Amino acid sequence: MKAFIVGVATLLSIASLTAAGQTNPLQGVHRKELSRHHLSIPGYEEVQMRVDIDPGKTAPNHKHPGAEIIYVIEGTMEYRLEGETPVTLKAGDVLFVPAGVVHSAANVGNTNAAELGTYVVPIGKPLAELVK
Repeated sequence: MKAFIVGVATLLSIASLTAAGQTNPLQGVHRKELSRHHLSIPGYEEVQMRVDIDPGKTAPNHKHPGAEIIYVIEGTMEYRLEGETPVTLKAGDVLFVPAGVVHSAANVGNTNAAELGTYVVPIGKPLAELVK
């Protein structure tokens, strides 16, 4: 239930930005939760999401309260991690994002780009936080 409440709160905050005349920062980014289970690590859960990004679109700067392991399923994406040189990945490539590191992902190809994101995060915390 907490995950549902956090998801609704995130959608409401995005809706309020859009209502205030700002563009939806997640336009062109489509997320689908595939899995969520408590881990044997006390207080932590895994969450798996499929994230599809339309050509020319970007998942804007954000961070997670735990680690993220990214597996690129299709397309070509450029990832920018705070303090690192941008890296371009294609289908089959993997990237690790440490907890709390601000990052973004852009579809730099001409077709759909998709990743499988596996998160190891504290139970009950928002999965992602947008960062300006």
